[in-house]
Amino acid sequence: MKYIGIDVSKATFVVAYSSDKGGEIRTFDNTTAGIRQFIGTLPKKDDSIHCVMEATGNYSALLLYMLNVAGITVSMENPLKIKNFARAMLSTVKTDKIDARLIALYGEKMNPQPFKVQGEAILRLRQKRTVIRQLTKQITAMLNLRGSLACLPVPDKGAVHTVDETIKFLEKRRDRLQSELTDLVEAEFSQQLSLLTTIKGIGITLATALIITTGGFTYFQNAKQVSRYLGICPTYEQSGTSVNIRGHINRNGDAYTRGLLYVAAWTASRFNAKCGETYTRLRQNGKPGKIAMIAVANKLVRQAFAVVAHDKAYIDGFVSNRP
Repeated sequence: MKYIGIDVSKATFVVAYSSDKGGEIRTFDNTTAGIRQFIGTLPKKDDSIHCVMEATGNYSALLLYMLNVAGITVSMENPLKIKNFARAMLSTVKTDKIDARLIALYGEKMNPQPFKVQGEAILRLRQKRTVIRQLTKQITAMLNLRGSLACLPVPDKGAVHTVDETIKFLEKRRDRLQSELTDLVEAEFSQQLSLLTTIKGIGITLATALIITTGGFTYFQNAKQVSRYLGICPTYEQSGTSVNIRGHINRNGDAYTRGLLYVAAWTASRFNAKCGETYTRLRQNGKPGKIAMIAVANKLVRQAFAVVAHDKAYIDGFVSNRP
């Protein structure tokens, strides 16, 4: 397998065709024309070519999409993995060309898994959710501004009116996008949405977030991988006799979905039989409330993954008869 390292930035991307110090390195524009030019330098119908790049948000989206359309194997890796790999290799100099060569070396040593391309529906849902969250933040900021203006002894009517109109405008746009997001989820993932909402504690909002985060439950093979990605797995450090630390959750991955899960865990601990048993048992064993609630959140993830994987609605309190 020939690994090609790609370091992506907003305007350009640097390609290292091998990890050798004397290997070819070229820079291309991060545009449709530039990506086509890069693809033209690769051997056609060669299954031994494997491109590796860091996840850089929207800047790498077009490159990733066009490489997949061209039938070229590509891996999208967490930047933290590349950073720690660079430390392990004692790398002290950082430039785009050195990073590209380092990414190629990472591919050779670590043999990363090919990235699963997101479907069109997931791409659209992610964009809508991102804009909705940003609009919500702007609405909160404007509401705070409106409150601060009301405290002034002589508020300006023009300023207050402008803020009020801006809030109405933002709320209207947010509500419209939220409606479009709901309609799209129901149209493309109606079965998964129906299954997930049979679980007590998971409503439409959390079900939608789980579908978007997991790509319709196609990005992960089991519930543990989902929990690790969402950042609700506890950390643990042990070394010799002096270090034995059970730390907090790792807080990696999607903070928005993680927050929704934690809130849902409170409801699930009261109305979901299995989640309630988990919470009660841990509390009786002396575990703090937050730790018990994180365990409930993990239980919800396992339940969600199970109903989708088996394509069966959740039965609260179900007890298996299998030995």
